[in-house]
Amino acid sequence: MPETLDAVDARILELIQHDAGLSVAEVADRVGLSSSPCWRRIKRLEDAGVIQRRVTILDREKLGLGFEVYCTAKLSLPTKQNLEAFETAIAGWPEVVQCATVTGSSDYELRIVTRDMHAFDDFLRDKLLSLGLVSNVESRIVIRGVKNSTAVPLGLVSPHLGDGG
Repeated sequence: MPETLDAVDARILELIQHDAGLSVAEVADRVGLSSSPCWRRIKRLEDAGVIQRRVTILDREKLGLGFEVYCTAKLSLPTKQNLEAFETAIAGWPEVVQCATVTGSSDYELRIVTRDMHAFDDFLRDKLLSLGLVSNVESRIVIRGVKNSTAVPLGLVSPHLGDGG
């Protein structure tokens, strides 16, 4: 069963998922609590695993990592052992920023970030295909990102959550 949230919890989550750099005092002020009860709520949400971690989102373009590709990968033989070996390898590759098992003709959908086409080719040859597990890869190069959000749609948890009241 999902964590029970009230409107104040939802407002706290909404604030910190958009700006994890807010201090507890700033969050408390915005939700109408004092710092101690606000900190206790945040701690409870962390302990329950609702808040998994807090991160800083970097500008990939400014770092020279503007080449983004979505790939589907199909394993030659999708046995439990091969699936686990593939997932272990993927977990160690920093170029893969997202990976999910999917339904359909492929086994995995990967989002890959690199410097350029040559770095992507190196990734394909030296990592993905050299595993010896993949029988097919289809790549789609991102021309322009339209939406990129890490925010969870809290309004879907309950109709009154995520809308500030």
